[in-house]
Amino acid sequence: MTLFDSPAFEGHEGVHAFFDEKTGLKCIIAVHSTARGPAAGGCRMWPYASAELALEDALRLSRAMSYKNAMADLELGGGKAVIIGDSRTMKTPALFEAFGRAVEDVGGKYWTAEDVGVSPADLMHARRSTRYVAGLTGHAAASGDPSPVTAEGVFRGVKLGVERALGRGLAGVTVAIQGVGHVGGFLAEKLHAAGAKLIVTDVNQDALREIADKTGAQVVAPNMIFDAEADVFAPCALGGAVNADTLPRLRCKVIAGGANNQLSDPEIGRAVYDRGMLYLPDYVINGGGIINVAGEIRALDRTEAFDPNWVAGKLDRLMETLAEVLDRSKAEHRPTHEVANEMAKARITLAAEQKAAA
Repeated sequence: MTLFDSPAFEGHEGVHAFFDEKTGLKCIIAVHSTARGPAAGGCRMWPYASAELALEDALRLSRAMSYKNAMADLELGGGKAVIIGDSRTMKTPALFEAFGRAVEDVGGKYWTAEDVGVSPADLMHARRSTRYVAGLTGHAAASGDPSPVTAEGVFRGVKLGVERALGRGLAGVTVAIQGVGHVGGFLAEKLHAAGAKLIVTDVNQDALREIADKTGAQVVAPNMIFDAEADVFAPCALGGAVNADTLPRLRCKVIAGGANNQLSDPEIGRAVYDRGMLYLPDYVINGGGIINVAGEIRALDRTEAFDPNWVAGKLDRLMETLAEVLDRSKAEHRPTHEVANEMAKARITLAAEQKAAA
């Protein structure tokens, strides 16, 4: 299958591959759309088994960022970067400086930020080579770690999903969280404070113990999280958690988490709906982080200080959009992911038409 035949390609404006022999950088930057503004999305570092898998991930994540930014009503398009490599052993300052040069070569069409395997400290090195880096600290426009804002949006989404599907509040509700890193960890603490019971798993045993100690959560092996007796399943790790193998094992009524691309394919979304489960579309519920990053990009462009009130207002509006998705899904008897996709595409198409007419 060629690049243009891939189902994940879906009209990408640009796909850029970079290699730096001196540092070992192997990087793909995918720009899905700039209709609403410059593309924005994090950089992921992962030991992909092949370049083909890395490309597929970049394309899917980039497209999801276009939808996420549109649903968050941001003046940003969608893009994503992936670095092929093990973040535990291959990180160097020079590698991220080379990554910064790659971002700079895209010519301002893409803003990068952190994602799985990449930290703000790593991106400080990239910042030496390009201005198109957000999610940093140490300057007036800095937004800092976006994870708490992402977790706040997911928390509100879980609460909304429980209210809609179970007709109750979070107290006493059991939530199974897959992945308790940055977002999942903050989410666990918020849910615990709201009175929810937690079942958690992660490949990182240190993070797992820390969250279990803080929240009293039950710990299970990674593969057993799908069999948990829970009201809510919250995928907060990598994509594809809900698939043909795992869906029959889930006993929850609500799927709501912080991971990107939680559904392995659109057909799984239909199967979730047919089983009577309520799925909170991932790129809507987890949009808090990119709103935070957008606040930094906005401040940098305006040479102003970061405005947390602007971020708070956008997050409130995002939750209203999420409620609209659920309302339309119920009224139209359609899966939530189909409704959200339709809304996102309409917003992107309108922006493209207005851009062309300007």
